[in-house]
Amino acid sequence: MQLAHYIGLLHRAEDALASALREIAEAHADEHDIAHICRMLAGQCEGHVERLAPFAERYREEADEEPERLHSELFRGRRQGGLGLLRDLHDLYLMAAECDVAWTMIGQAAQGARDTELFAVVTACEGETATQLKWLRTRMRAAAPQALVVAE
Repeated sequence: MQLAHYIGLLHRAEDALASALREIAEAHADEHDIAHICRMLAGQCEGHVERLAPFAERYREEADEEPERLHSELFRGRRQGGLGLLRDLHDLYLMAAECDVAWTMIGQAAQGARDTELFAVVTACEGETATQLKWLRTRMRAAAPQALVVAE
């Protein structure tokens, strides 16, 4: 069963996203909304990791290095200023999108396997991930004019 591969991918992707959100909260502490919401979203991601744990054990999660590679490619140090914030939000968006796609695939597999417990977790967590993506997109839209047009 290949579901173990995607559970492993998502498990690590959520953990990497939580870590990245905490890094961005610290790096942009002067942006109070960013710091506060990134910490809150990191907590959600950590909750997703916890909720996935029983299924990782049940399906014998196959660990994969892909999420760590994505995290290390995207986060190579703190960025400063408006453009740095925009790039950091963009990177977070890409990481959250990876989680979103994985939730979708696992949800489809859970339905196919008739695993109602896993499907319930997917439904709850996928909704939170969709909200994370919406917030990131909205915050990028707010930051883009200042960072790309006004700032030097």
